[in-house]
Amino acid sequence: MPYSALEILRLKPITKTLGALRRDRSGVGAVEFAIVAPLLVMAYLGAFELSVGFTVAGKTARAASATADVVAQQTEVNKAFLANVPNIAKSILAPYGNANYTLKISGIAVTNTNEGTILWSRDQAGGTPYAVNTKVSLPAQFTATNSFVIRTELTVPHELLLYAPNLQATAKTIDLSKTAYFHARLSQPIKCSDC
Repeated sequence: MPYSALEILRLKPITKTLGALRRDRSGVGAVEFAIVAPLLVMAYLGAFELSVGFTVAGKTARAASATADVVAQQTEVNKAFLANVPNIAKSILAPYGNANYTLKISGIAVTNTNEGTILWSRDQAGGTPYAVNTKVSLPAQFTATNSFVIRTELTVPHELLLYAPNLQATAKTIDLSKTAYFHARLSQPIKCSDC
């Protein structure tokens, strides 16, 4: 259906305005920024959270290893000595240390290939996490019988910030844990005089 001359004159300003809007590119940068900026911020914060998590995981591994190493250098231990050992883990975990960490230190006599018997154990609160004479499995490298190893088990709860689909931040906690084994250096076995 053809338009009359009057209708064409009325539509001309509208089509002229629509054509001008179609050619106008002055707001494209602002629209692109509004779309991309939140994604970049989330990627940056996610990378930051991952780097902190890897740092805490590395410190957890070093703390478990250093704790086992210090105990493995003793000829004999007691409750007072073992009560101070968690300070090693605290100093290594700083400033990311969490007061709710758990640390278990056990003296294990290797009795068979990859098998041992707990002679003593203590945790960070002064408790006994494993009963004496409990049989435990050891990693594959412990094939020599009649040896003694120190096992430390360190678990550190790490709070991280996750971004939910609705973009509200919610706190979540993951447990970072490490178990370290060290052979006794000076004495076989390392006895605990009052455990």
